[in-house]
Amino acid sequence: MQKKQENTGLIWFRNNLRVNDNASLEKARNNHSKIIAIYFFDPKLFKVDAYGFTKTAKHRTKFLIETIADLKRNLLDLNITLLTYLESPEDRIYKICDTFSINTIYTQKEWTSEELETNNSIKNTLLDSIDIVEDYDQFLYNPETVSKDFSNIPNVFTVFRKKLEKTVKIKGVVSISKLPPENLIENKTTIPSLEDFNFNNFKQSTKSAFPFSGGETTALERIDYYLFKTKKIAFYKKTRNGLVGIDYSTKFSPWLANGSLSAKTIYWKVKEFEAEHGANDSTYWVIFELIWRDYFKYISLKYNSKIFNIGGILNKEYNWNTNREQIDQWINGETKDNFVNANMLELRETGWMSNRGRQNVASYFTKELLLDWRIGAAYFESTLLDYDVHSNYGNWMYVAGVGNDPRDRKFNTQLQAKRYDADYKFRKIWLEKTLF
Repeated sequence: MQKKQENTGLIWFRNNLRVNDNASLEKARNNHSKIIAIYFFDPKLFKVDAYGFTKTAKHRTKFLIETIADLKRNLLDLNITLLTYLESPEDRIYKICDTFSINTIYTQKEWTSEELETNNSIKNTLLDSIDIVEDYDQFLYNPETVSKDFSNIPNVFTVFRKKLEKTVKIKGVVSISKLPPENLIENKTTIPSLEDFNFNNFKQSTKSAFPFSGGETTALERIDYYLFKTKKIAFYKKTRNGLVGIDYSTKFSPWLANGSLSAKTIYWKVKEFEAEHGANDSTYWVIFELIWRDYFKYISLKYNSKIFNIGGILNKEYNWNTNREQIDQWINGETKDNFVNANMLELRETGWMSNRGRQNVASYFTKELLLDWRIGAAYFESTLLDYDVHSNYGNWMYVAGVGNDPRDRKFNTQLQAKRYDADYKFRKIWLEKTLF
């Protein structure tokens, strides 16, 4: 058995904000007699971007604050201290390493440009003797079991999915044991408030289809509710295109996006449900959606920063425009299309929008208004509770015709409204004063 190091191990939490099925936590626990944890509310992620949007706006910020508060409590139950800072990691982490004689930092592996810039800035401040151990911990199918060369990832999802389902096994979840109380350290750091980010007088809409709080505790409660208490999962494929209420879809995505839930946790819970109650198309479809989520991450690994280019991964040229009036009308639900308007108002007021809504508003933005798709993607990044860089830009490329959709489709939003909101129930919620 490997002897644990006397040095303190540092867990740097990023988008892996959970204590269950956390590779960084497991490795630190196995390799060190003492461990501490740290999280940074990096100011760079709350600045205004090139398109005029706050990168992390009020809904996402509120959800993140709740998530970190829950993570802090859950770590405390394991006798692990979570230090929290409203600072850039590169300005603080080297000081923590020096103070606590840390020789190894454990964190989730990231590969998109902004995250890599942060990594490089941190490495420039650390002693050469300090190791950074990174794990691909946000996948269902771990990249180390999928490919040694990401350039071989297929450009068609179905090919990707069938190959993985046939040949790759999904790893089990991991857990750690509680540390002794003496592992705790004095913690004078505090979690910032919404006011610290200048989000004053925040009011939560009572009409939200996602009224849940952030954090792993609520996420696990939602899994238990959706799978075992109500068995809603057995009807997921039939209801997933819904627009109204909390139960038409799993609603797992916001917790998945910041890592309060792992994809593997959901997968094995679905398998547990299937073992007890039987499998059907609906239970499989939840896993199918997790594979889609993986796929966009693999496309990002394959194409790197091309996912942010206006021509996407296909290098296609369109005559995009940047008409600010049209952009603002889209954001504020003031277009000529009442179905688009209702969905955009839901997003603005709650930080949530259904999958059906997202496809329609993105198609309208890119195919009807012919607006630069990257602007729409940036607004989603700012606002969506479940923003995930790979899924967000992958889906926007897909709809804009510069990604993984060989058909380059355009949604007929009026026909979609007739099909999915024939009784106007959804539109009446958000367009009470302007519908008729």
